Amino acid sequence: MTGPRFGVNIDHVATIRNARGGAAPDPLRAALLAEKAGADGITAHLREDRRHIGDADIEALMAALTVPLNFEMAATAEMQNIALRHRPHAVCIVPEKREERTTEGGLGVAQDENRLADFITPLRDAGCRVSMFIEPDPMQVEASRRIGAPVIELHTGTFAEAHLAGDMDRRAREFERLAEGVRIGTEAGLEVHLGHGLDFETARMVSTIPDVAELNIGHFLIGESVFLGLEEAMRRMRAAMEQGYAEGRAAA
Repeated sequence: MTGPRFGVNIDHVATIRNARGGAAPDPLRAALLAEKAGADGITAHLREDRRHIGDADIEALMAALTVPLNFEMAATAEMQNIALRHRPHAVCIVPEKREERTTEGGLGVAQDENRLADFITPLRDAGCRVSMFIEPDPMQVEASRRIGAPVIELHTGTFAEAHLAGDMDRRAREFERLAEGVRIGTEAGLEVHLGHGLDFETARMVSTIPDVAELNIGHFLIGESVFLGLEEAMRRMRAAMEQGYAEGRAAA
């Protein structure tokens, strides 16, 4: 292994398309290009208001991809029905508020255990790998284990924001929270992923954490691809992840 798996989120290709309407740029084309460039999986978030990815995009992705599709979704009956109809490789349950621009924070699994346990059971029975998008909080990690989710994805947004703000003390604290969350999750028998707000430098840093199985990266990557092209942006991101992984191994 040369580092965590690399999941590419193509939502914001659809954001650009939808800003004007029409068919371009095509999220499927971006997904296939990312697949060709070595993505280990593609992530798409079908929101209630269809602000970026649409139903037809999910249909097209399921039909064309050969790498796994990770379907990010809110814990609603509508999204559960869509996931059960398509049966993607993975579903990641995320919090969702219509007024938010992007996912804000992690899911409160500990506050909603019974409902979420019932919600994910048919998804697991259908063969989907279920993950819970949570804060690096031991209470949320343990609750995710109790409801039967085999995977957690820790929200890296607060860490990434501290980095962008130049708040190194806060960044260090948030990094330790992430490292501890990965450790607790791994010891609990969960597969641990990280995602949200990562750039080249923060992706390198979190890749130093032992036992991180996957990073899911979207907005920054699509933004950089405007200047570099998607394949080159992916190459640089993969290199940053591999560098971080090597640094973590050397420090162990």
